[in-house]
Amino acid sequence: MNRRSIIPWLGAAALVLLPAVADAQDSFPSTPPAATRLAPVRFPPFLEVTLPSGLTLLVVANHEQPVISANLSFRAGSTYDPPGKEGTAELVAQLLTKGTPTRSAEQIAAAIEGVGGSLNAGSGDDFLTVSVNVLSDHADLAFDLLGDVTRRATFPTDELELARTQALSALALALSQPENVAARFFAREVYGRHPYGRNPTTESYRAITQDDVKRFAAARLRPGGALLVITGDVTLARARALAQRAFRGWSGVPAAVAPPPTPPVRSATDILLVHRPGSVQGNVVVGNTTFPPTDPGYYAARVATQVLGGGADARLFLILREQKSWTYGSYARLERKRGIGNFAATFEGRTEVVDSALTEMLHQIDLMRTALVPDSELTNVKGFLVGSFPLTIETPQQVAAVIANARLLGLGPDYVRLYRERLSAVTPVQLRTAAARTYQRRALSIVVVGDAEQLRDRLEAIAPVRLVDIDGQPLSPAALHPTAETPTLDRAQLVSRSDSFQVVVQGNPLGTMVARWAVSADSLVYIDETQIAGGTVQQKTTIRFNTADVTVTQVDQTGMQAGQQAETHLRYTGNRVTGRAVTPQPSGSPTTTDIDTTLVAGTYDDNALNAIIAALPLAVGQTFNLSVFESGQNRTTVMQIKVADGGAVTVPAGTFQTFRLDIAGGQVPIVMSVAKDTPRRIVKIELVGAPFQFELVK
Repeated sequence: MNRRSIIPWLGAAALVLLPAVADAQDSFPSTPPAATRLAPVRFPPFLEVTLPSGLTLLVVANHEQPVISANLSFRAGSTYDPPGKEGTAELVAQLLTKGTPTRSAEQIAAAIEGVGGSLNAGSGDDFLTVSVNVLSDHADLAFDLLGDVTRRATFPTDELELARTQALSALALALSQPENVAARFFAREVYGRHPYGRNPTTESYRAITQDDVKRFAAARLRPGGALLVITGDVTLARARALAQRAFRGWSGVPAAVAPPPTPPVRSATDILLVHRPGSVQGNVVVGNTTFPPTDPGYYAARVATQVLGGGADARLFLILREQKSWTYGSYARLERKRGIGNFAATFEGRTEVVDSALTEMLHQIDLMRTALVPDSELTNVKGFLVGSFPLTIETPQQVAAVIANARLLGLGPDYVRLYRERLSAVTPVQLRTAAARTYQRRALSIVVVGDAEQLRDRLEAIAPVRLVDIDGQPLSPAALHPTAETPTLDRAQLVSRSDSFQVVVQGNPLGTMVARWAVSADSLVYIDETQIAGGTVQQKTTIRFNTADVTVTQVDQTGMQAGQQAETHLRYTGNRVTGRAVTPQPSGSPTTTDIDTTLVAGTYDDNALNAIIAALPLAVGQTFNLSVFESGQNRTTVMQIKVADGGAVTVPAGTFQTFRLDIAGGQVPIVMSVAKDTPRRIVKIELVGAPFQFELVK
């Protein structure tokens, strides 16, 4: 299954200008002007009332533009997802605008877009928010829609299945990206059994039913305790009238929930090393839980985190990227939540520098905790934070979001007005004290995602290492060196047939693949032919097998990629492979490799995996370690195949109950869906992290 081929003129004019430039430069001051005192934030007063339903209405009037924005927020984020059905709040938010008893999803979209407005819903950890933005002349329509989708959403089955499919696709993409894998493990490490430590999974998305969605909405989307923020070209009287009409007769409070478990208390720093076989880079997250959102130490901690890793002029970025050239970027963040927040510093770079980068990150955290930040550095950082804040409250839509977030987090009515002053008042001593309190150097959670075979020993020199696989299951050091096996193939799965696939690139059908088995008493031949983008990429592979044990005897592959020839001819005899491979290169000049390599018994050619994968003795929970020869790299590797229940997978050929095969150890991770019905067929192939998918058509 080798997809590598798929995958000085200024002249006299400058001299004439030089004197003028020099004169202009002489007139520039040699030092920057002194900073002026902060001008007060010119922010309209908040007007607040509580409606009879218990809904809090907060109005911020601004008549400069004829625009109204409204955010209606509920305590209904992922924190409230039922255990085992993580992702419920997310699906509820997606489905709110997909139909009511009187309007279809298309009618809702047409109504709001027809007047140049927008209507959206989204969920976070703590809150679910429905937002509407519209010209003030169309406020009646906007609030009619807001009330309709919030109170009377029907959550149609077809829309639920579409949202589920999109969520599963997004999850698969996220899990293919090591930075997202690291973030998920980090949340679990610092929050433990607290809901902040949970994340949706394939299983949890599939477990969510229409009844689950309806129950969640009925229990959590209630006016009691909800917050409606309306900003823009509106008065309090007008806002009250709009809200009362949209939500007339609405009542109730959210269902009570048990207090969440407290996050774990750590007593030492250690490293969770997540083994991602064959990864050429490592992703690091270092951090810990912090404090509630109203903690007065937030402002100094916010400035400290900006100094440490807030952007391209922060310490982590300047040292790890600009000085060391170890990464494209390294950052730090301080996250506020309604409960306990967290601090995290991140790094992504080549495997061989991960331990050095982690050591430097810890050193910089130590410096923040023990040394005073120079005045010049502190002045620059505070200037950036203070100066950029007004950019977040320029439009009614931004104002609504900022005010809603502040109120929901309990930050008080003067939060926006005093935010810049509180940042500006932070002193070097306060910053150091906040860093010492916020960055728990002796109790940090460190997550590293990468090839543990290369990283484990070096990370052990920094802190104790716990080793897990990509699913979070504990691994022993011995598991880093898997022994290849030769499974017995089920010949009954290999029958003469032809399977046609469409090649989907970024969601668009852009090619075809036809896979054919020709099986007889004295011959086993597999042929696949692929064409993408009108023949820009094309490949034909013919593989011959020994009829007695289904071992590979011959591989012939020809093709072309962007005008470059690709060609492979190999012979497998005994425990040896010989031949040559011509491989396209980004430079435009293919490379030719002569191959004469000794193999362990039972080694398969990587091109043969598509052919024999369905004949493996597949069972949920089974793991296979196969010795595989990759002709493009002229190397032998052990590829691991993990089998799980893939559930129902729908492709153009129909809906199939499948096994899910996660294949690691090759050039890119691969996910295959294999039909459970005999004879088994591959129904879908996904190149993880790449835009290619192969879907069975017939």
